[in-house]
Amino acid sequence: MYPIDLPSGLLAHGLTHDDSALALVSKTHTQTWRELDLGSDRLASNLLALGLTPGDRVASLMPNRVILIVHYLACLKAGLVMTPLNYRYTPSEIDRALTLSGASALLVHAEREDDLSASKAVERLPRGRIWCEHPDAPGPSIEPLMASEAAAVDLPTLDAEQPALIFFTSGSTGVPKGVTLSRRAVGARAWSIGQGLELRPGKVVLPSLSLAHGGGFDVSMATLAAGGKVLVAQGNDPDDVLPLLKMERPNVFIALPSTLFALIRHPAATSADFASLDYCGSGGDVVPEELSKEVAERAGLEVRISYGMTEIGIATCNRPSSDNRPGSVGKPNPGYEMVIRGGDNREAATNTDGRLWVRSPANMSAYWGNPEATAAAIRDGWLDTGDIMRRDADGYLWFRGRQKQIIVHDGSNIWPQEVEAALLEHPAVAAAGVVGRRDEVHGEDVCAYVALKEGVLQPTVRALIDFARARVGYKAPEEIVFLDEMPLNSAGKIDRSALKQMAGVAR
Repeated sequence: MYPIDLPSGLLAHGLTHDDSALALVSKTHTQTWRELDLGSDRLASNLLALGLTPGDRVASLMPNRVILIVHYLACLKAGLVMTPLNYRYTPSEIDRALTLSGASALLVHAEREDDLSASKAVERLPRGRIWCEHPDAPGPSIEPLMASEAAAVDLPTLDAEQPALIFFTSGSTGVPKGVTLSRRAVGARAWSIGQGLELRPGKVVLPSLSLAHGGGFDVSMATLAAGGKVLVAQGNDPDDVLPLLKMERPNVFIALPSTLFALIRHPAATSADFASLDYCGSGGDVVPEELSKEVAERAGLEVRISYGMTEIGIATCNRPSSDNRPGSVGKPNPGYEMVIRGGDNREAATNTDGRLWVRSPANMSAYWGNPEATAAAIRDGWLDTGDIMRRDADGYLWFRGRQKQIIVHDGSNIWPQEVEAALLEHPAVAAAGVVGRRDEVHGEDVCAYVALKEGVLQPTVRALIDFARARVGYKAPEEIVFLDEMPLNSAGKIDRSALKQMAGVAR
């Protein structure tokens, strides 16, 4: 069925096949299909009984938890608009998101209670806070709302075009925007990803991704819709992920490059821990060749790269049954149309760089409360990703970079990701981020920031520049700055805005 009807289509496979089987598993909690359906029913009715009405935005400030997926399903059943906030948001970022979305209530984990005291917008929420894992909650808590009998409130009948979810972008190219997804788009993403990853009933999937972001949410919903089991890693460091790999033996594992690097290099990780996997996927940022090499050596697995963004979902992948093209982001998932356009706005030739445009029922409908940005991004049903791609003769796509990240040095375009990949080949380099810094003579100079592995001999700046130049020639950085730790943005990607600020004050 395309797209999947919400919310019934997300649980139909599991409820029909064996409703006593486990649908969700973490280190501390589980949910069978029957428990998941009943708990989300109760929570949906009890949320409406608190005074919330269909269409209200319900924000969440939560780490990865089984109960968060129950909350998402309840919102879909009640017609409430899920509004996940990144768990690393500061009070000012929380305020901005709550104000922009016009949220009516906030589901919040107890460990963020002190941080909320610095928030102004939280105090103005019409329906206040709903607490999670709070032993002395000063208000309603989600656990009893999920466990107690459903209030005598009718769940609404909802139109497929109604808003279902607002995701905030990572802010890598500016101030975060609220990506609005209709119920149809949420269902389309679940169907498309399930097809692309070839998910089936009984598959065990470990998305080591934040449930507050599109990737973690979409893969989890796709797994449920296919009748698979979702493993919920409560964090993304190896101590959270390894126990699930060892005990639950997943078939599919998906993680950001930074998470996968940390896991594959962890001294407690063994080849046997990865033996159950038949698919190891990564994306969300450029996947360095060095990462693929280390995963192959340590785990005997190919890293299959996917491409997506908050506005379009996970739109491509290297499918399990297809040839894996290392470095390629694969082919479009079912339900996506893609065209690569050159500077003249015409379709670019094969093996030629151009700007990627996407049309799909999975696309966002708008940026919440921002008609100007919406009009700039969507034209005649096509969404301008702002990303530069090329397509080879076999239809595989190759990500080249974001238009806004291109460094123009002496009239030549330099992709930061290519320079970063060269630096990561050095045995001492743990992370690398490259940005352009304005230069009156050359236009922009290539400035690299590097974090080193622990316990290694530190190379000199000159030696590292020469190392990169041997691999990428004139694209090598003019300057390298060593950092104790690479700054990451709220999505766990390299924070290029922070690096640009550093470059702006260099010298």
